[in-house]
Amino acid sequence: MGFALPVCLFFLVYAGLILVYRRSWNAIPVFEPKTGAHRTSITVLIPARNEERNIVDCLASLAGQSYPRDRFEVIVLDDHSSDGTARAVGSFAGDLRLKCIRMAEIAQPSATIAYKKLAIETGVKTAWGELIVTTDADCHFHPDWLLTIAAFYEEHDAKFIAAPVRIGSEGRAAPGLLEVFQTLDFITLQGITGASVHSRTHSLCNGANLAYAASAFEEAGGFRDIDSIPSGDDLFLMHKIACLYPDKVFYLKSLCATVTTAPVLEWREFIHQRVRWASKADRYEDKRIFAVLLLVYIVNLLLLVTLAAAFFDRRWGWLFLILLALKTVVEYPFVRDVAGFFGQRRLMAYFPLLQPMHIVYTIVIGWMGKFGSYDWKDRKIKK
Repeated sequence: MGFALPVCLFFLVYAGLILVYRRSWNAIPVFEPKTGAHRTSITVLIPARNEERNIVDCLASLAGQSYPRDRFEVIVLDDHSSDGTARAVGSFAGDLRLKCIRMAEIAQPSATIAYKKLAIETGVKTAWGELIVTTDADCHFHPDWLLTIAAFYEEHDAKFIAAPVRIGSEGRAAPGLLEVFQTLDFITLQGITGASVHSRTHSLCNGANLAYAASAFEEAGGFRDIDSIPSGDDLFLMHKIACLYPDKVFYLKSLCATVTTAPVLEWREFIHQRVRWASKADRYEDKRIFAVLLLVYIVNLLLLVTLAAAFFDRRWGWLFLILLALKTVVEYPFVRDVAGFFGQRRLMAYFPLLQPMHIVYTIVIGWMGKFGSYDWKDRKIKK
């Protein structure tokens, strides 16, 4: 049982980290935009691949923005879609300053450049706005989304803004296991994102809801030196801008600035999505993120090892139950606070029940992110 001491030490460090995250999340002020006209010109970039089913609803949501029509434009970057994405954009009849760039018609300077990064760089070069806002084609927005982002940008002279993303499926009756599991997991990630950015512990964000000054993108060199990495068009860029402007990177905590995206409907798609996210872990320039991810992975792995050891010595079984209870008790208040902000606290009833499943999920996804491959948008990506 000498191995029990380092196991417990790892858990104490992990518990301390979660407590710090909770305190930092709750310390973020909820932003309320001041009334008055906003001068910022905005370009909304939407990289889209095979999004014929979603893009019209996304554009309709943007057409409902309260921000003045003459102060923002929308550019859809059709990333070699094999469906009618570009056709759907072309036939959209809403009140938007809208254009669609078909990436298949643009020469790719190098086969090593990731498709999405090239699409975003193309959009930035074409952009009219001083503030670039990126989102995904399956997202929906509060009517004051752009207004809130513009107000925050102007008030804080921000160079990079990470904003909340919420998984939601309003209109459906009872959520299934996959939806509950991914929503709780996503709530946790959003809480860590907000807490880490606000406390400047490390850089985290989600490409479905980002804003950055076009000038900062150019000063950082865009995606230069990171353009061969398939994923990471959000976090790697954030780190580059943070190196130039460490005090001008913010998390915008506001329900009006929150983007809503639909849950993934199939387990296979969900696994590939999470493997894609995990695949960039060892490429982070911000080594603090890697240290946190490694700690999380080790803690979950130790739990599984402890459970396996219980088959040979029941004392390990008691240790496993104690540590599982400790992990749940420490994490629960943090996730509950974040879920409360997103109006999803009702899902916390499932949180303790899904802990064993989440432990296995963390280990498997972490391993596959390092050594496996994944499919995304009909493209197979190898590590």
